[in-house]
Amino acid sequence: MLTITQALYDQIVAHARQDHPDEACGAVAGPEGSDRPERFIPLLNAARSPTFYEYDSGDLLKLYRGMDDRDEEPVIFYHSHTATEAYPSRTDISYANEPGAHYVLVSTADTDGLGDFQFRSFRIIEGEVTEEEVRVVEAYDEEPA
Repeated sequence: MLTITQALYDQIVAHARQDHPDEACGAVAGPEGSDRPERFIPLLNAARSPTFYEYDSGDLLKLYRGMDDRDEEPVIFYHSHTATEAYPSRTDISYANEPGAHYVLVSTADTDGLGDFQFRSFRIIEGEVTEEEVRVVEAYDEEPA
C-alpha cells in the first residue's frame, strides 16, 4: 500500500494538470528504507509529448545525486497519461527499474466518468505489474518516542 500525504497527492495532481496536454513526470524521495514519500521533485518531460515521457539525463543525474546527499531514495516515480487510463504501458513497464518504488500514474483524461483524473499506484517488479491501494493522509503518524 502507498501511504501519501494530501499535500504530496495534490502536488502530483497539480503537476499533471499543469503540463497537460503533455505528460508530466517526476519523483518523490524519502529517507532510505522508510517507504515514506516526503520530498516532491517535479522533473521536465524532455520529450514534451502528450503520449510519451522521457527524463532529461541531466535532471535524472541531479535527482540521484541530491537523494544521495540527503540519504534518500526514490519512493515514488510518477507520470501522467493524458488520453488513456492510469495504467502502465509496455514502455512504462520497461522503464521501471526501481523494484522498491511505487509507480504512480495520474490520468488527466476522463476515461471512466468518475472525474477528470485518476490517481493509481503500482509496484512493477521484473515486468510484473501489481496495483496497490493508495491511502491519503493529512500527516504521517509519528513513531512514539
